[in-house]
Amino acid sequence: MNEQLNTFIQVAESGSFSKAAEKLFVSPTAVMKQMNLLEKHIGVPLLIRTNHGVELTEAGKSFNKDAAFFLRNFQEAVLRIRQGAQGSQHVIRVGTSILNPCKVLLDLWNEISGQYPQFKIKIVHFEDDAYTLPATYRTIGKHFDFIVGPYLTEDWEDYLRLLELGSYRFCFAVSRNHRLASKKTLSVEDLYGEKLAVVKGGKSAVIDEIRHFLIMNHPKIKIKDVPRLYDIDVFNRCEQSDTVLLTLDAWVDIHPSLVTIPSDLDFTIPYGLLYPLKPSEDVNQFLEIIKEM
Repeated sequence: MNEQLNTFIQVAESGSFSKAAEKLFVSPTAVMKQMNLLEKHIGVPLLIRTNHGVELTEAGKSFNKDAAFFLRNFQEAVLRIRQGAQGSQHVIRVGTSILNPCKVLLDLWNEISGQYPQFKIKIVHFEDDAYTLPATYRTIGKHFDFIVGPYLTEDWEDYLRLLELGSYRFCFAVSRNHRLASKKTLSVEDLYGEKLAVVKGGKSAVIDEIRHFLIMNHPKIKIKDVPRLYDIDVFNRCEQSDTVLLTLDAWVDIHPSLVTIPSDLDFTIPYGLLYPLKPSEDVNQFLEIIKEM
């Protein structure tokens, strides 16, 4: 209605669709559509269309006297509503990085965000550095309220919780020049004679179980333990040394020179919203909304 009122005022002043369109920086067709919608909404003709321009009907003349008043009141009402909404708005800070992108949460939230205008998402970037990541996870709630990612280690239960959204499957990543790079899937036997980097992830029961399974049942694979969390440097080193990397399907696009190939490993790891042990009231409300989905 705001746009239609503004367009009507310009048409009434200009006496022409084309002149009004020039002032509004739109096409004459767009102006005509707005006027047709306005007349349909009001239920009476407001304009007389002629070959020489546009004239106001008696109803149009009457409406024109009040249109500017309507428009001003409408704009002031919208401003008051927006200011009120901003005053009661809850900002939810979501951490994001290359290995922990927040797209999954944003896709979920975009489906229902219109129902909860009191919440606003703020994206906070952090670095995937194995030496600083432990502190990042331990202080979750300080710089951001959520991280979206896999639950890599049981040690995290001392300072964060997980709202599980799903699970990731384990895959193998190889250099694009590797002999296995062209395969659509990789069986464990395909890795015989290869070096396989298995990142410990910090006492991760799932990854430890995979390591034990491979050592006990497939001794022809040379396990290369990487004693720290996943970070970009791990991907770089595997690509440069032609070492196979145990990875997740969520990280298929992390490194342009690595090919991530599905495996026959029957192991998964949960992922979801990582949040502090004692979340704020705003975060608790946000969590309840996501849980209801």
